[in-house]
Amino acid sequence: MSDLALSRRGVLKGASGLTVMMLAGGGLVACTPEQAETHLTTASPSAWLMIASDDTVTIMFGATEIGQGGMTALPLIVAEELDADWSKVKVEQVHSADPTFGNPIFGGDQSTVASLTVQGYFDTLRKAGALARRVLIYTAAAHWGVPPEEITTRSGQVLHPSTDRSLSFGDVITTGPLTTDVPDITDADLKAPEGFELIGTEITRLDSPDKSTGAAIYAIDIALPDMAYAAVLAPPVEGETPIQIGDTDARAVSGVVDVLTLPGGVAVIAEKYDIALRARDLLDVTWSETSPFRGADSQAEMAELTAACETTDTPGAVYAETGDAISTLTQADTIIAATYQTDYVYHAQIEPLAAVASVDADGQGAEFWLGTQSQSNAMRHASEALDLPSESIRPNVTYSGGGFGRRLHFERDILRDALLASKAIGRPVKLIWTREDDLRLGWFRPATAQHLRAALTPERKLAAWSHRLAASSILDFMDPARWNPEAPRDFLVMKNADGKAYPAETFRTEHIVTPRRARVTSWRGIGTGSNSFAVESFIDELAHASGEDPADFRLHLQSEDARATGLIRKVMEMSDYRTPRPEGRAIGLALAGYSSSLAAGVAEVSADEREEIKVHQVWTAIECGLAVHPDNVRAQIEGAIIMGLSAALKEQVVIQGGEVQNTNFHDYAILRANEAPEIEVYITPSTAPPTSVGELGLPMVAPAVANAVFNLTGKRLRHLPITPARLNAALRE
Repeated sequence: MSDLALSRRGVLKGASGLTVMMLAGGGLVACTPEQAETHLTTASPSAWLMIASDDTVTIMFGATEIGQGGMTALPLIVAEELDADWSKVKVEQVHSADPTFGNPIFGGDQSTVASLTVQGYFDTLRKAGALARRVLIYTAAAHWGVPPEEITTRSGQVLHPSTDRSLSFGDVITTGPLTTDVPDITDADLKAPEGFELIGTEITRLDSPDKSTGAAIYAIDIALPDMAYAAVLAPPVEGETPIQIGDTDARAVSGVVDVLTLPGGVAVIAEKYDIALRARDLLDVTWSETSPFRGADSQAEMAELTAACETTDTPGAVYAETGDAISTLTQADTIIAATYQTDYVYHAQIEPLAAVASVDADGQGAEFWLGTQSQSNAMRHASEALDLPSESIRPNVTYSGGGFGRRLHFERDILRDALLASKAIGRPVKLIWTREDDLRLGWFRPATAQHLRAALTPERKLAAWSHRLAASSILDFMDPARWNPEAPRDFLVMKNADGKAYPAETFRTEHIVTPRRARVTSWRGIGTGSNSFAVESFIDELAHASGEDPADFRLHLQSEDARATGLIRKVMEMSDYRTPRPEGRAIGLALAGYSSSLAAGVAEVSADEREEIKVHQVWTAIECGLAVHPDNVRAQIEGAIIMGLSAALKEQVVIQGGEVQNTNFHDYAILRANEAPEIEVYITPSTAPPTSVGELGLPMVAPAVANAVFNLTGKRLRHLPITPARLNAALRE
C-alpha cells in the first residue's frame, strides 16, 4: 500500500538497494542509494524505483490519485518490465513539482488530466523497469561469472536456469557493487504484449484497502500541531469586494482567533471548524454592487447563446474546416437543421475542497497539504500567492475525493487563501469549503447552444456539415496564459465538435465565443459531453430524415472505418439491438470517442407517470488500445457512464442575479444509487499502446439516452438535462 508519509530521501538513505534515476535531460541511469543521494543534491534527478534488501520494490508515482486508479496502473507498468513480485511492490507519491516526474505528453508538467496519464507515462515507465531489470541481470552475471544472456528474471527472482541458481532482487543488490554500465534500453528490449504477466490482469487497486477502511488520508483529514481552522464568507457575486465589515459579534465567539480580509472574501479563523462556521454566520458584510456578473442569469444567457449560434450570417471563430460547406448548404435542395442546448453543470466531487497551509515563522518558506490534479499548478499558485520561489515551498499531495477537472487550477482560490491566512496569524491553517461554499463558488462546465446543419448526397453521405457552437471560453478563465482572444482556439470547449466524427465532403465548425457569465472550467469529458450530445443526436435526426435505422445509417457513413463499424456491430450484438423492446421501453444508440479512444453505446429507457426517464441498462463497446488494468478500465467506464447519465437527466446549475441558486444536493440533483442502470462493458482486445479511458464512457451516454427517448415518445429532446418538466412540455406540444 502506498505510504503518503514516506520520504524519498528516507527511502534512499534507509536501505541498501538499487535506484533507477531519470535525469533532467530524460536519460536513465542506475545507481546505489549513496549515488542517488549525491544526484539529489547536485543534479536534481528523480528516482523511479528503489529495490531494497528485503525485496521490497518502491515505485515512485509522479501523477496524482483522484480515484481514477493511476496509483496502481503506473506502478504496474514498471513492475511488468522489472519482473517484480507484485506482492512486494509499494508506491510512494511524488509530492514535489519535479519535471523529471512530469507527464511526457505535457512536456514534464505534473498534471493528472485529460485521461492521458497511462498513455503519457507508458513508454517512459516501461523503460525504467526494463533498465532496472537489466542492471539486476548484469550484476548477478558478474557475481556468478556467467554471461548476462544466460540469465533471466521472474516474479522478483533473478535466475540462471542452466545451473539452477537463483537470487531474489534483494539478494542481488547485496552481492557487491552494482553493474550499472549496461546497454541502453531500446524499444526492442521491451516485452512483447503476449509476454505480459501483470499488465492485463485483474489486480486489486493499491489504494482500495485504505480507502475501504478509512485509513486513506485526504486534505480534509490533515491535522497539525497548533492548527487553526478557517471558514470564508465569499462575495455573493463574483468580482465583488467588502465595503464594510461588521465583525464584532463574530470576534466575540469563544475560540475565534481572528477575522481577516482575504482575496476570496472575509475569513473567520478559529480553534475549531464548527466555531469558525458559527462565527462566520455572525458577520455583517456590506458588499460592493459593481460586479459585471451581478446581472448574470442562466436562463437569459441560454437565450443569448441560442440566438448567437442560430444567427448564421454572423461568423464565429473557425475551429476546423474542409472545403466550402456554407456554399454547399446554400445550394442544397434540402437542409436539415437543429439546435441543442446544455445547461451549466457542477463537478459534485465527493470531497468538498480543503487545503492546509503552514507558512514558516520568518515568512521565507511554507508547507502545504492538498488534494490536487497538478503538483505543477499547485506550486505555481503557491509561489505566486506568497511571492516566494518554488524552492522555498514544500508540497504534500494527498488523495483526492474526486477530481473531474475541479482540482485543476483551483489552488489559486483555496490554497492561496489558506497560505495567506497562515501567514497572517503565524500558525498552520486548515481552510475547508462546505458543500454550500463549493457549489456557490463552483467552476462549472459551460452552458452551450449548438446549431447544426447538414445536407446529404443522393447516396446518403454527408455533402456538407456546419456546426456553430456558442459558449464562453474555458481557457480564458481557467488558464488565461493559454488563451489568445485574437486567435481563439478553445480545444476544451470544442472537443468532439471538429466536424471529424463522420466523414463529410465539406464541413465547417465555429466557436461563437460569448461573454463569460460564470466561472467555467474543465468537467469530465471536457467539451465532449455537450458536443457529442449535439452531434450524435443530430446524426440520429439525419437517419430518421433519411428513413433509415440509426445504426444502419451510422454503419453506412462509417463504412470505411473498421474500428467504428466494429464497435457499432459489437454493441448491437450486446444489446440485442434488432429485437423489439417490451411495451413502454425503447433503446437509443450513439458513437462517440474521447481523444484517440472510441466507444459505442446503447441505452434502454422508460418513462414513469411523472415523465421521469429511467435508464434500465447501458451497453458499451470500447476501443482504448492495451488495457493495462482491465478491471479498473471497466470501473472508469462505468463511473463515466453514471456521471454522464446524471448530467443528462438531472444536473442543472441555476444562476440568477449573478448568484448560484443551488445550495446542496437537495436542490442540485445527482443520480442516486437506486437510479443507476445495469452496465455492461466490452473492452476490445488490443496490443496497441494504451489510449484514454477515464472520460471515454461519458460522451456517448447523453445522446444514446436522448435518442432512446425519441424512440420511446416520438419527441426529440434537445436540451439537457432531460427533466420531467421538459419531457412533459415536449409531450404536450
